[in-house]
Amino acid sequence: MSTQFLEQEFSPFDLLVKNLFDTSQYFTPAIKAKLNYPIDIYEDDLGLSFELACTGISKDAIEIKIEGDTIIFTYDKEKSPQPQSRKYVYKGISKRSFHLAYKVGAKFNLNKAKASFTDGLLSVQVPFAETAKPHTLKIN
Repeated sequence: MSTQFLEQEFSPFDLLVKNLFDTSQYFTPAIKAKLNYPIDIYEDDLGLSFELACTGISKDAIEIKIEGDTIIFTYDKEKSPQPQSRKYVYKGISKRSFHLAYKVGAKFNLNKAKASFTDGLLSVQVPFAETAKPHTLKIN
């Protein structure tokens, strides 16, 4: 579906109302990012997963904060040591700063989130909350 089709069919108000009542979303961006940063967010049998492409960035330079129902990923290029003696002929690897924040629904337990960093890919797994798992009620 093209963007042009959406613009012709729905007014901004229509999209706002649709998104307001859309209960299928389990996370929402908490801040409007200036740049699109390469991130994948998906749900599987284990919970919600975030994968950020962090090519050329040290895992120690990335900060992950959890504040209430929000998970925040931050990297400040200015604070990271950069080799000063390099004279680039071509610079194609983007090591730009980012500040990404997502509100995560109660379906997931942010307090039990785990992060790993392998081959330039930051992965964060947020498991389902206990109350969100299917269970059977016993009739008294």
